Amino acid sequence: MQVISIDDNYEAWREAALQALASRMAPEDIDWRVIGDDDRAATPALFDDHTRVPRAAVAPAKVRISRELGELLKDAARYRDPARWAFLYRVLWRWHDGDRSVASAADCDGARLYKMAKAVRRAQHDMIAYVRFRLREPGNDAPAPDLPEYVAWYEPEHDVLAWSAEHFARRMGRSTWLISTPDAAAWWDGKNLRLEHRPASSSDHCRHTADQAEALWLAYYRSTFNPARLNETALEQHMPVRFWKGLPEGHLIPSMISEAKSGAQRIAQARGVGMLGGKSVPVDAHDAQPARAQPSTLDACRRCELWRQATQAVDGIGRDDARIMLIGEQPGDHEDLAGKPFIGPAGRLVDAAIERAGLRREHLYLTNAVKHFKWMLRGKRRLHKTAAQQEIEACGYWLERELERVTPAVVVTLGATALTALLREKVSLRDWIDRPIEVDGMRVIATYHPSFALRQEHDEARERVLDAIASALARARDLADTEQVR
Repeated sequence: MQVISIDDNYEAWREAALQALASRMAPEDIDWRVIGDDDRAATPALFDDHTRVPRAAVAPAKVRISRELGELLKDAARYRDPARWAFLYRVLWRWHDGDRSVASAADCDGARLYKMAKAVRRAQHDMIAYVRFRLREPGNDAPAPDLPEYVAWYEPEHDVLAWSAEHFARRMGRSTWLISTPDAAAWWDGKNLRLEHRPASSSDHCRHTADQAEALWLAYYRSTFNPARLNETALEQHMPVRFWKGLPEGHLIPSMISEAKSGAQRIAQARGVGMLGGKSVPVDAHDAQPARAQPSTLDACRRCELWRQATQAVDGIGRDDARIMLIGEQPGDHEDLAGKPFIGPAGRLVDAAIERAGLRREHLYLTNAVKHFKWMLRGKRRLHKTAAQQEIEACGYWLERELERVTPAVVVTLGATALTALLREKVSLRDWIDRPIEVDGMRVIATYHPSFALRQEHDEARERVLDAIASALARARDLADTEQVR
């Protein structure tokens, strides 16, 4: 048995392996050993005393290998296994003897070679992904030029520090840094990369860091965690547990997982309790509405979502002592842009009906049940869309304030939305049209909305609708005069 002592790197093994091939040393006749730091100075020769072939006696063998095999050997050389040098020499011996199957994944040795190379490449990827630099805490003295700005501690599974250090040297620019591992350390001074085969050079620096951005990162990491999508198996596949201790967020993960599990238990318990039979409690529909903070002005109203797409809120207009109030459905496109009610095509029909009824617009109060324009885009036009019941109820707050301020004797509702808002329940306009009713001491007359006349295809039908609106206004005039006489 012949002992060959080498430094623990690919270049030293390659040189020794080529000389061993030239001497025709069989793999089973060699005992590969790695020179330690204490032994390096005391070992002058490549081959020790047990080797019968002196270093200078035999020239290295010339071996031509494929590029793929060369890359596999270089990668596998970084695999942490005391027997890797003997194994790599056996692969090289078989290739040199003409056995090309050794480079195939189907071969026993080839499969092991591929597995080792794959593990090393994975370890390199992991190191690049999971190294976390921290800003070093400055001392009281002036900063020394040989001390790094950033430090990191990492425990790679295989010897990939040199590879990964080159990556960070390209990415970090002129920022100086130090990466320490249990076996070695890498320094970057902004220009040159230096490797040291001892970890003590960074252990002191890693204890004292003052990275203020770390607290911000931890807050961001916790805020983006979604307990409803927790998948521990996928988490540990993409971020194995062995890396957690080197990550700032690593100490947060166990607590977040525990909180997510306890939250899931509470949800399941609540769902189970909710399925139990209970006692129904009758509640008035108005009282069942969620409590909302009352806005101080109409423009500040956020009681529903219509404000998001509207240009502005459209308030009522007219005399505060008006005897007759007209309530429409909601502002249209023109009203939304101008901020005034009934100024578009439908508003012009209202003006015509008011004139036919013998009334003057300046003596009335005109408003809408819904204060924001609800629309849908059709090409380049904004088309009216009927407000939902929830939106009508949300705007009811403003309608009630207008009714309290104006206290009209007669209210004319134009369309089903206005009637629904006043009665506080969903109704059909057909059942109430031209039927005067009393609501909270006010006379209410329901009629068509002027937009209904605009949708008629024939002039005769349009005139009939306009006459119906004018007739309702005339009846409101008569009722208002009667109430005034009383």
